Amino acid sequence: MSNHSETVSVSRVINVPGPKAWALVTDLPRMGEWSPENQGGQWVKGVGPSLGAVLKGTNKNGKRKWSTKVRITEFNPEQRFAFDLVVGGHVMCTWGYEVTDHGATSEVRHFWIDKRNGFDRRLGKLVSGVSDRAEYNRKNMEVTLANLAKSAEA
Repeated sequence: MSNHSETVSVSRVINVPGPKAWALVTDLPRMGEWSPENQGGQWVKGVGPSLGAVLKGTNKNGKRKWSTKVRITEFNPEQRFAFDLVVGGHVMCTWGYEVTDHGATSEVRHFWIDKRNGFDRRLGKLVSGVSDRAEYNRKNMEVTLANLAKSAEA
């Protein structure tokens, strides 16, 4: 089967300087405080967040719960941060953040790039219970950024 690639991206202006927004989006163990699906995690390889570091995370959707491992593949301090979800040596997707510092405010862009093939998509639906992963992620990413903004601005 051929690979299917789709990108979902959402942005939000947060009323904190870029370095503060950056510190939050790169603190993956805390992501469970903001994300509806991700429950947080812990660094298992390297000193995170840094290029090549690996985080074991936990996700939940209703009664379904699963763990993942992600590896940081891009780390451009205070600008762009991305990590791949790899299962069995295959990159399933790339998640990331871009932060644009505007002084007193910052714009945070949260993105997801689907790299799954047809089999991976079917397996993902069985594990997570989500059939339209792109739309599900878009909604969750908007909630994540709203929660992150609320936390950052408090």
